[in-house]
Amino acid sequence: MATEVFAPAKINLSLHVTGRRSDGYHLLDSLVAFADLGDHLQLDPGPEMAIELSGPFAEGVPQDQRNLVWKAAQGAGWSGAVHLNKQLPHGAGIGGGSSDAAALLNALAGDGFEIPADLPLSLGADLPVCMAATAARMQGIGEQITPVALPELPALLVNPGCPVATGAVFSALQSRENAPMPAAIPRFDDISDCAAWLGEQRNDLEGPARAAAPDIDRVLGDLAVSKGALLSRMSGSGATCFALYSTLKAAHMAAYEIGTEHPDWWIRAVTLR
Repeated sequence: MATEVFAPAKINLSLHVTGRRSDGYHLLDSLVAFADLGDHLQLDPGPEMAIELSGPFAEGVPQDQRNLVWKAAQGAGWSGAVHLNKQLPHGAGIGGGSSDAAALLNALAGDGFEIPADLPLSLGADLPVCMAATAARMQGIGEQITPVALPELPALLVNPGCPVATGAVFSALQSRENAPMPAAIPRFDDISDCAAWLGEQRNDLEGPARAAAPDIDRVLGDLAVSKGALLSRMSGSGATCFALYSTLKAAHMAAYEIGTEHPDWWIRAVTLR
């Protein structure tokens, strides 16, 4: 019997690069939240693996062993057909592929499959936090996950349509030894309080990503001046950027305004949790 699974977009509200291990892995300190928007998977057990694609961002997604969903299924000892409806742009800094693989692993765990403890992290730094799929602090190389209480955050996600290679952005970092977030993340009274605190944090990948994809500058500029924006920042390694607002209505209004000027951009009003 087929299983329907939702894979939410992952948003890095902050992303501090705090070091680099001798094996080349970067150390991170990131506050992550998840949107009520994402990809959809349908899992149909069978004797052979197959990935079928649909959705606005299906083009260019691998349908073989290169796909993280395929790797996750193999690592968990599952086979069958996966129908993947790609609603999220890829190479966008919002964890699309990682969230897809994490959603599959969560579904298999719910069906009684024993997921090897080292499997998620072996597939990528974002897999452990994407398996949590709720607001969390991600540290180390992605293996340290601490749940965080956040208010629901109305937000606008904007991607100008220029995929950014994560490896290239990390390679262009000028400093890999940066300060982490404060030791304790406070409990926030409301959205404005949360946005003010986040304004004191950073995304250390924003600089090299903006150099690689100058369109990010325009996105961040448009978000910063949109009516009611409390904070604007890039997510992950880009090129998707976000702004926070006091209400979802304000986010939708900003989506309309920016979308009118840039009809070719991917623009979505969401709630982050």
